[in-house]
Amino acid sequence: MTKETLFTLPSPYRDTLNVTGYRFGRGEKSVCIMGAMRGNEVQQLYICAQLVHTLEQFEKRGMLVKGNEILVVPSVNHYSMNIGKRFWAMDNSDINRMYPGYDRGETTQRIAAGIFEKVQGYHYGIQFASFYMPGDFIPHVRMMDTGFQSTSLANLFGLPYVLVRKPRPYDTGTLNYNWQIWDTNAFSIYTKETDHIDQESARTAIVSVLRFLSRMGILKYHCHSGFIASIIQDDELRPVQSPCGGIFTRIKHPGDEVSYGDELAQITHPLEGYVMQHIYAPCDGIVFFSHSAPLINEQTTAFRIIRRLHG
Repeated sequence: MTKETLFTLPSPYRDTLNVTGYRFGRGEKSVCIMGAMRGNEVQQLYICAQLVHTLEQFEKRGMLVKGNEILVVPSVNHYSMNIGKRFWAMDNSDINRMYPGYDRGETTQRIAAGIFEKVQGYHYGIQFASFYMPGDFIPHVRMMDTGFQSTSLANLFGLPYVLVRKPRPYDTGTLNYNWQIWDTNAFSIYTKETDHIDQESARTAIVSVLRFLSRMGILKYHCHSGFIASIIQDDELRPVQSPCGGIFTRIKHPGDEVSYGDELAQITHPLEGYVMQHIYAPCDGIVFFSHSAPLINEQTTAFRIIRRLHG
């Protein structure tokens, strides 16, 4: 393992921002693994740190296939992480909306440009990402439908689902999108948590990456085969919105099977303590995403359900 500083940004107010990368093996640029780009992505940071530790042990045992290089970048935005903010602390902009970057632009544009210069050119790019709403997912691989995606490769992670979604205009500034445009097979992996560490889903994510590296002939690693993934499109997910704001108590969780009319959650009056609303399943299916914060606003997406289609 070699440790190097990939990008440096001096600051007049705080210590210099140094983005560290860990390289394993030598040879062609095979895989780049990206961790936390936002200040609340603690789970993503933890997963990458565990991968660094694991790959270091594997390299010492000679388990890396010769001729391959793996780069792991555990954290980009630790400025914001240190003060508990999700986005860049100075102007609240999102680094993962600034790719491929501009080295003479605003601060986050310059960070994105410096990082992208180091992480492009790899055959495969794996990012541990987070959703814009607080909530939990079934662990899955997410890809953008750019015309360059490969669901067959995504299936090699052995996670239960691969989600393909049409990119929106703001997605063109994400790392995943630009990786694909610049000829890298890009995958975003979502786990259960973001702000907190969930050991079980973190381990699932770590094993999925090791499984992928093994199946691509980059790592000598034996593991169980995992799942044969179900490929789903984003428009197959049925959103369920909250009818009002209040204290949110969920009854169903990601992975739970539900039938039409099943109770999913309750919303309690924050001052008077009575249950104002019940949220019910609008269809048969499997809970893919659920809101997790204790408070919820009116018309917020509380659940997303994989609809079960009856033939």
